[in-house]
Amino acid sequence: MYDVITIGSATLDAFIESDAANIVSVSSIGTKKDFMAYPYGAKIEIDNFDFQTGGGGINTAANFSALGLKTSTIIKIGDEIQGQKVISALNNFGVDISNIVKSSEHKTGFSIILTSFQGDRTVLAHRGANAKLKEKDINFDAIKKSKWLYLAPLNGDSTKVLDSVAFFAEKNDVNLAINVGTSSIKQGRKNLYKVLETAEIIILNKDEASMLTEIEVRPDTKYDKYSEETIHPDIKKMLKQINGGKSKITIITDGKNGVYAYDGRWFYQCSEFPANVVSTLGAGDAFASTFTASIEKTSGDIEKSLMYASVTAASVVENFGAQSGFLTFDEIEARLKAHPEFRVKKYLHK
Repeated sequence: MYDVITIGSATLDAFIESDAANIVSVSSIGTKKDFMAYPYGAKIEIDNFDFQTGGGGINTAANFSALGLKTSTIIKIGDEIQGQKVISALNNFGVDISNIVKSSEHKTGFSIILTSFQGDRTVLAHRGANAKLKEKDINFDAIKKSKWLYLAPLNGDSTKVLDSVAFFAEKNDVNLAINVGTSSIKQGRKNLYKVLETAEIIILNKDEASMLTEIEVRPDTKYDKYSEETIHPDIKKMLKQINGGKSKITIITDGKNGVYAYDGRWFYQCSEFPANVVSTLGAGDAFASTFTASIEKTSGDIEKSLMYASVTAASVVENFGAQSGFLTFDEIEARLKAHPEFRVKKYLHK
């Protein structure tokens, strides 16, 4: 019996840090985008580099285990040295590896992560075996014996397993949490219907939520930022549409602006917990997995779970690497006690 099983990607990540990175902002009507840029044709000096394992499937599994949950993961890796590094990392975190799938046809996923002086990053990703997870690879008997199933973002052909996994979880009373990824959204909302209808917890970042709902957050929208309620009206529209009026928990993360949540009755707003940012990589996985684990631990206390998740995310961004900075629940509580002013705002749906 497991407390949680994760399904998602596993990669070997090469972290590249260079002070030569430039941040270029491009604006148009209603939109603004930032780009990481280097001089074209130049030879760029690297200030720091490192190799670590990553990917949503193992980042979340490692954090669940660090929080004290009995954890396993279903990932697909290559049968080579990169895959062995993934297995070694999971063993170090005490994650059960019996449900890992090895492929002799495809290589383990690989990413090059370019980190800026601001702590943010751009990722160059080769999906490899991550994009080839099939229904026959999944140990459904293990899922049936788990309290929670956590779906990290999937890509390529792997997105085709979402419906069958969601149906199985619902049929066998397994709680389902999903971090909806861009690849799944690009394939159309109809392909996400079953998993969005079934999941107890749905988590997206603001860009993914906008892509899924086709709602843009208009920067010129007039609303009173100094009133009691400070959630942008377009964010509220996104939350309500994704939630569908059900009692499930829908969360939109918004980087430095914190996170927003909706449970069909209440809106929640949680600011970013104080942190000295080194790298934002892994913050989303840390937040989502801690929130899910906290919902289980607190018997559904959304406010406390948002606070716990924000503390862990802040700890992760203070470290270099997606699996550094994990905290136990006792450590999270200690940090919250040191910041009694940190609270969640709550508004009744109107």
